[in-house]
Amino acid sequence: MVETRAVVTGRSGPDAGRQRWGAAWAAMFGVFVLVVAEQLPIGLLTQISPALAVTEGLAGLSVTVPSIIAGVAAPLVPLVAGRLDRRILLVALMVLMSVANVASWLAPTFEVLLVSRVFVGIAIGGFWAIGGGLAVRLVSAENVPKATSIIFAGVAAANVLGVPLGTILGTGLGWRFAFAALGVAALVALVGLILLLPPLSAQTSIGPRLLFGQLGNRAVAVGLLATLFCVAGHFAAFTFVGPILRDIAGLPAAAVGPVLLVYGLLGLGGNFAAGSQLGRSVTGVVISILAVIGIVLGLVPVLGGQPVSGVVLLLVWGLFFGGLSVSMQTWMIKAAPAAVEAATSLWVGVWNLSIGLGALVGGVAIDRLSLAATIWIAAVLTLIAFLLVVFTRPARAAVEARAARG
Repeated sequence: MVETRAVVTGRSGPDAGRQRWGAAWAAMFGVFVLVVAEQLPIGLLTQISPALAVTEGLAGLSVTVPSIIAGVAAPLVPLVAGRLDRRILLVALMVLMSVANVASWLAPTFEVLLVSRVFVGIAIGGFWAIGGGLAVRLVSAENVPKATSIIFAGVAAANVLGVPLGTILGTGLGWRFAFAALGVAALVALVGLILLLPPLSAQTSIGPRLLFGQLGNRAVAVGLLATLFCVAGHFAAFTFVGPILRDIAGLPAAAVGPVLLVYGLLGLGGNFAAGSQLGRSVTGVVISILAVIGIVLGLVPVLGGQPVSGVVLLLVWGLFFGGLSVSMQTWMIKAAPAAVEAATSLWVGVWNLSIGLGALVGGVAIDRLSLAATIWIAAVLTLIAFLLVVFTRPARAAVEARAARG
């Protein structure tokens, strides 16, 4: 039988008045490095492919594999770690990230590169599962939404910079240099974690019963299902955002990159905007985000046929999707205050698996149906997430009640 202790949503005890904002920013930079590592090869595929004598389709596994591994690793790393101090675990995972990127830099064959990407996936899943719920250990209850939005700004910032960084570094200095630079960035993140993170003793020993027992918590289950449908819907469409802007909105190819940069910057703003409102109503923010994303996706095939309207819809999409990760993470924290780490690890696993699932659904739809049909499918998936949250009143009530208690 697993012994557990309640994890309060905010620091308590003699040191409760001390707000460890530096630790939150260190965790943010760590998350940033991890998500950039996940996306980096997207901008390097045209160079990796000839250099390692594989097709671009096969080279794409360097993106798919870490996402899938991260999805599996997220619940397993806390399970295997037991009561190991979470500061030590996060530091070890960042060391693994640095070593894996050095291995990618030196990889003589595609097989070696792919093995190194497996370890990147382990680091991503494990770090995000632990780091995503750190806010409750670092600041007082009233500051948890703000600290969570800081940590998840790493995701939004990586979405802005990940692919452009890979493209710029790869074009200017070669794809191997891009991986080497990321290895150095991981070392910088490692130093920040060592200097700024306090000791973080495991507040629960996560066993299979505690981990998978969270699936019986209705609020947790609704959060996981809403994440599955919305993230899969988003990536079913966003994987093909280039063709959407060119073929539906009629945007010149040269304008796609700048528009996506603005999209990412608005996503970063959306992250902080959502974080600022979560203290008022977690469920209200989640419902609003899901509704707007679903409606905007549904409007793209109808109203997005002109450059101006197409770009406006894309930017609204980016603004609201930018707030999704911090909002759903906060939902999970409030849904399982006695098992934050277990619930978060499941959520991170679902998030990463949904990326691969969404890209797969989108790819099949665009091949067998059409680009417009792919966007419609994405809209339907997102609206299913919306309906799940709206029509599961007990789950919403549980989240709001726990949020009201802090």
